[in-house]
Amino acid sequence: MPSAPVSPFKVFRDIAQTSSISRGAELNGLSQSAASQFLKQLETQLQVDLLDRTTRPLKLTSAGRLYYEACRDIVRRHEEVESEIDSLKVELVGSVRVASIYSIGLYEMARMKEQFEKAHPQADVHLEYMRPDKVVRAVLDDQADLGLISYPSPYRNIKAIPWKVETMVLVCHPSHPLSKKKSIHPEDLAEQDFVSFDPDLSIRKAMERFFRDHGIHRNVVLEFDNIQMIKEAVSIGSGISILPEPTVRQEAAEGRLIALPIEAEDFVRPISILHRRGKAFSPAVAEFLKFLQEQPKD
Repeated sequence: MPSAPVSPFKVFRDIAQTSSISRGAELNGLSQSAASQFLKQLETQLQVDLLDRTTRPLKLTSAGRLYYEACRDIVRRHEEVESEIDSLKVELVGSVRVASIYSIGLYEMARMKEQFEKAHPQADVHLEYMRPDKVVRAVLDDQADLGLISYPSPYRNIKAIPWKVETMVLVCHPSHPLSKKKSIHPEDLAEQDFVSFDPDLSIRKAMERFFRDHGIHRNVVLEFDNIQMIKEAVSIGSGISILPEPTVRQEAAEGRLIALPIEAEDFVRPISILHRRGKAFSPAVAEFLKFLQEQPKD
């Protein structure tokens, strides 16, 4: 596709949202020097500083905040108009910005992105992996059209669409004593050494409720903020863990890890698709949302 003209309003919006001239330049296909020159010319034209360059990351001045809010509104309205125009076209074109937590993005979204872009060659899915709080913020700030998150909370300005429910399984090294069992009862987990998620993550809080409800004490020996590091720790025998079944399916099939069902009702991980309330979807975003909702639920 031919490159679209660069919008100065979008350039400044992206610099302000990312607190980075280089990142804002990258999002608009510009060099950092070109973006810096643009900012210098803009501030000369307005006769005011828009960014406080003495801080890291960059912060907006009072005037910069006013200009950012105006740019954000202009870009949003422009995108809405483009969406209306695109809806008149037969061929699906445009970009879809998706913010996902690591455990969904790394294990599922890469495949879905490839499938969607193969079916719609003129559409582009831009996928970024973030911590859960960053996913919510990206959706709120319109840095992402859609967000993928587990254990969603009620959000004032965000709609959460239930998407999938994943079964949680006990994961251990093939040499661990629990690996000989066919399934795991909650009492089997008492006093075991666990590799767990960081305490501030929703999935960790859900597990704490599970153990509390069953009166089980466990020994947390390691904590990580992502599933890949947890699997690495389990694979070298540091302890056992409880993870969503799809995230360990490959390792279990290859025999590198053992994944066992847990005999407990409703021990699952719910996943939702987030979008900002009142957001006007482009045809590409609307079609990708429909594509996600049509995926198998397991």
